[in-house]
Amino acid sequence: MTPPATSGGAARALVLWDIDRTLVYVGEVDRTAYREAFAEVVGRPAERLPAKGTGVTMPLAIRGLLEDNGVSADEAEALLPRMLEAVPLRFAAHTEDVRELGAVLPGAMQALKAVAAEPDLVSTVLTGNLEANALIKLRVFGMDRYVDAAVGGFSSDDAHRPALVAVAQGRAGERYGSVFDLGNTVIVGDSLEDVRTGLEGGARVIAVASGTTSADRLVEAGADVVLPDLTDAARLLQEIRELTTATGLR
Repeated sequence: MTPPATSGGAARALVLWDIDRTLVYVGEVDRTAYREAFAEVVGRPAERLPAKGTGVTMPLAIRGLLEDNGVSADEAEALLPRMLEAVPLRFAAHTEDVRELGAVLPGAMQALKAVAAEPDLVSTVLTGNLEANALIKLRVFGMDRYVDAAVGGFSSDDAHRPALVAVAQGRAGERYGSVFDLGNTVIVGDSLEDVRTGLEGGARVIAVASGTTSADRLVEAGADVVLPDLTDAARLLQEIRELTTATGLR
């Protein structure tokens, strides 16, 4: 994605999209990659796999996978780098499965296009995926053209998800010549981890009840706005602008 021209020479708000269960659903492909990588690295089958739809970053999910399957904490620490190399390779080998078994969630493509069309908004991703996995998901469904993934935050940058807000803000600020902070950064995501990321990392949160977390729980967790899905792109844009009024957006 090419940085858009902005009316004042600088972008004025940053939109950080979660990927899984916000934009797309890829079924069991992530878990298949975990299973295969575990067998490759540990040398035996995994009996327990990470829970679905939690929003936990992949490094933390992989550490949990190791420990939940009887690998000691010390051994898990030693094996984690190998797992972080193996999982993206295994996932990449299942790219066609992502295409065939996965799906774009209702309204997601239209919402991405609507935000990308606004010249004063920077659209990128903040995700618990490792960067390689995230890029495959975006490219398979043609979403990469509507986000500037080069300024995103990925769990390969930091396993602590709230820290990824500052990563993306810094990258986007450098590229677009703007300062991004709590007043002009919005996360769009579906999980309690997305809400926590905004609260702790310094971003407003538009939560979407398209995953495994109910709208009521997202409200209770502290999301600024909760939408049932992404099918109303006009409302999404309105909410983004209302949450970033400190930047002078109208």
